[in-house]
Amino acid sequence: MVLDSNMIKFSAFADEVCSNFEEQLKFLKSQNIRFIEIRFVNGKNIMDLSEKELNKVKELLESYSIGISALGSPIGKVRIDEDLEGHFDKFKHAVDIAVFLNAPLIRVFSYYAPIGGIIENFRGEVLGWMAKMADFLRNSKIVMVHENESHIYGHSAENCIDIALSVNSPNLRLAYDPANFVWGENIHNNMNVCWPVMKPFVNHIHIKDWKIGSSDIGSMPGEGDGQIPELIQELARMKYSGFVTMEPHLRIGGQFGGDTGPELFVEAIKATRNLCNIAGLKYF
Repeated sequence: MVLDSNMIKFSAFADEVCSNFEEQLKFLKSQNIRFIEIRFVNGKNIMDLSEKELNKVKELLESYSIGISALGSPIGKVRIDEDLEGHFDKFKHAVDIAVFLNAPLIRVFSYYAPIGGIIENFRGEVLGWMAKMADFLRNSKIVMVHENESHIYGHSAENCIDIALSVNSPNLRLAYDPANFVWGENIHNNMNVCWPVMKPFVNHIHIKDWKIGSSDIGSMPGEGDGQIPELIQELARMKYSGFVTMEPHLRIGGQFGGDTGPELFVEAIKATRNLCNIAGLKYF
């Protein structure tokens, strides 16, 4: 299949399939998925790999002809009253890894409140650190994508837009995760109340579905309350051509990752591709 400007590019958090990195790549190859959202490699977060391990990762990626959609970093998943200067050093390390592995995007978050606090009361601090990270990327082609998630400042569509508008940088865009609005905010109609607000700044999509009331297990794409069919139809209408990353969480989901296993992951891919076919959304 020839890639054109109207095709989405499928990617996956392949660490939900298995922990062994080469087996992750073999799985992606078997499913004709050409990109990985790299997060855990042989049980270690990508941020914690040694230089030797990173060299091996690069070698395997090239061997299997798999590119990286984004670095699935945990940047921003710390309390706003922690050592953020030290955390900023970790962000700079994430940038170095992204450059080394040719990753165009770095997934980030927008901090938790201090214990017993309310994150909205720390808006200034959050925006200051987000702006500092964006400024660090100013002369780079790398873009950090902020993912909406519960308990961080960007838990709501309104706060995500506040970040994007306030930082006002081409190096900061939004990653849209519909299931996180279901799980964290009990929103059953995110395509009506969240998407229209965030759409102008979204350049990255996660496919994860969820049912309201489920605590830690996702739904097959299209079977939950995340309005995945409606999202895919919208992507087709707007001729979206960015990455669409599979993150099903079909066996368990948690703060720093999830598990799906190969059999369920194959089903999730098939379900999503079927929704794309129905919507007329071409994919690579």
